[in-house]
Amino acid sequence: MKAMRFYAPQDIRFEEVEIPEIGPDEILVKVEAVLTCGTDLKMYRRGHPLVKPPLIFGHEFAGVVAEVGGNVTRFKKGQRVVAANSAPCNTCFFCKIGKPNLCERLSENLIGFGVSGAYAEYVRVPAPIVRQNTYELPDNISFEEAALLEPLACVVNGNSEANIKIGDTVVVIGAGPIGLMHVQLAKISGAKNVICTDLKEERLKIAAEVGADTLINAFEEDQLKSVKELTKGLGADVVIEAVGLPQTWELAVSMTRKAGTTILFGGCPSGTKITLDTQRIHYEDLTIKGIFHHTPLSVKRAYELITSRLFNGRPLITDKMPLSELEQALKRMIEGTCIKIALQPAC
Repeated sequence: MKAMRFYAPQDIRFEEVEIPEIGPDEILVKVEAVLTCGTDLKMYRRGHPLVKPPLIFGHEFAGVVAEVGGNVTRFKKGQRVVAANSAPCNTCFFCKIGKPNLCERLSENLIGFGVSGAYAEYVRVPAPIVRQNTYELPDNISFEEAALLEPLACVVNGNSEANIKIGDTVVVIGAGPIGLMHVQLAKISGAKNVICTDLKEERLKIAAEVGADTLINAFEEDQLKSVKELTKGLGADVVIEAVGLPQTWELAVSMTRKAGTTILFGGCPSGTKITLDTQRIHYEDLTIKGIFHHTPLSVKRAYELITSRLFNGRPLITDKMPLSELEQALKRMIEGTCIKIALQPAC
């Protein structure tokens, strides 16, 4: 089969490799669509601590079951399916305390990181994922839309911690794919005014399409000043940082009102630090939360949002390209000229 392998930063190759062999509790999926991801872009630019090259990467996918292990009863050959990229062990310390997103064995079966990924014609879905985080896909949902399951599950996990109430004002910093998902979920949660900020007008237009009430072009306006003016000096009830830079982490806290909640969702480069006003945190009763990954519950909720069409993923997929052009797709993401690109493996 053809697959895209990561060898080193700035070195990915479209190669012929063996079709993966599956175990008795696993399934083999013929990939019909795989999406570009910000994490894959970071890997392409600077590598990833969980990846030992060479490795097929890519982890947002949907397709058709090509082969079923002997012990698998939930799925059969020919079914349309979508799967998340990991599943917890349910036995480690963090799983037992209700934090399966922090499972100590997560990387063992992490598609596209610990095991071969979906930038390929076929992908092996490990047993824990088959058992917990794989779903049959209805015919009326496209493979491209379904492939948003994994990032949406992460956003659902973050949304569940944001405690958004009916009538709240919510700020989402960043109108990339994650920020656009947060905009939609904030509206679904009952927010009255969702304010979205970004540097690019094209992204802000998509934010308006998916539900943002107020747009702030951070290239032209002072974001903090604008948010304060829009909230009569109070700040927002909830602020969600979806960029992943130390300066926007600090900005998110500054935008949050007294007794409000800041969700630090975007992952900053390793080793970076931020400075916070301790007086504000203490005397203004702020809640600041870091959010990572997804849980089986958030995967299930994301699946329900996609298949019910309560969540609209179509505006987030801004182009389609063959898998062989992955490097060009990633470069377009660097330029900021797209949100997500759906790649079709050559079959």
